[in-house]
Amino acid sequence: MSEMRVIGIRVEQPQNSPVLLLREAEGDRYLPIWIGQTEATAIVLEQQGVEPARPLTHDLIKTLIGALGHRLLEVRIVDLQEGTFYADLVFDQNITVSARPSDSVAIALRVGVPIYAEESVLAEAGLVMPDEREDEVEKFKEFLESVSPDDFKATDG
Repeated sequence: MSEMRVIGIRVEQPQNSPVLLLREAEGDRYLPIWIGQTEATAIVLEQQGVEPARPLTHDLIKTLIGALGHRLLEVRIVDLQEGTFYADLVFDQNITVSARPSDSVAIALRVGVPIYAEESVLAEAGLVMPDEREDEVEKFKEFLESVSPDDFKATDG
């Protein structure tokens, strides 16, 4: 399992689809995950330190975790099936809750816990982008111009 860092959100054109980009903390693989607009907004707001006038759903979840006397320990991206990613929220007391990666990352950013990806997921969907001298965001833009969500769907064989 590899620890991942959130690089950011980019909107893929012309489909206008938000993509969450993660990168290995101790490696050179990137993991692009197509996500919903609401979750993309929640991630961007948290990364930019914007506090909405009213708490968003992910803020509520953070508050609920503490109010119920638990601690979120980490987020794990655990599977990729037919182009759909799966994640787990890992809590104290050996509690694991399945969740979408987009929601999991939004919560992880708010709580300040690490995000991990299983090796099998990185082996299937992780990408190494060329030219290490470039800024990560620029590499991400170039990557988005060359792929589509169909590139991550399972194939026969």
